[in-house]
Amino acid sequence: MKYIATIHGKEYEVEILDEHRVVVDGVVYQVDFIQVGNQPVYSLVVDGQSYDALVYSDEDAWQVMFRGRMFSVLVEDEREMRLRTALGAAAQKSDEFHLKAPMPGLIVSVPVQVGQPVQKGDVLLVLESMKMQNELRSPRAGNVARIRVKPGDRVEQKETLLSVV
Repeated sequence: MKYIATIHGKEYEVEILDEHRVVVDGVVYQVDFIQVGNQPVYSLVVDGQSYDALVYSDEDAWQVMFRGRMFSVLVEDEREMRLRTALGAAAQKSDEFHLKAPMPGLIVSVPVQVGQPVQKGDVLLVLESMKMQNELRSPRAGNVARIRVKPGDRVEQKETLLSVV
């Protein structure tokens, strides 16, 4: 079965051929994908290149932290996508983005303020986890609508940290 992965409005056609081969937009990749420990951290080897990613599911999408950037990925099979397309406007998502903690940790800094305009890629906050500081960046342009944490706060995985509209 084919899947459609949508990232920042761009659709990618994905087909899983077997345990070690995946086709993305017509290109075949050799892959290994394994979970590391009990955290939502995964090791991904693509055509011999190794990558680490933090991956977890929230209400309606997969959240992926890769190379210091957070991506929201909607994954649908072909039937789900046809149904969503047929429903049209009834299936549209909210314009508000909720940044959620990809892992438990400690808030180190929040360099933004409520009402502040941000651009795609701007650092929204710094989260320390597993002795590493992770810059969580905005996936899109907008304005910071609400901040729910402050430096020194301990947060749990999937906890909402702030919102951008």
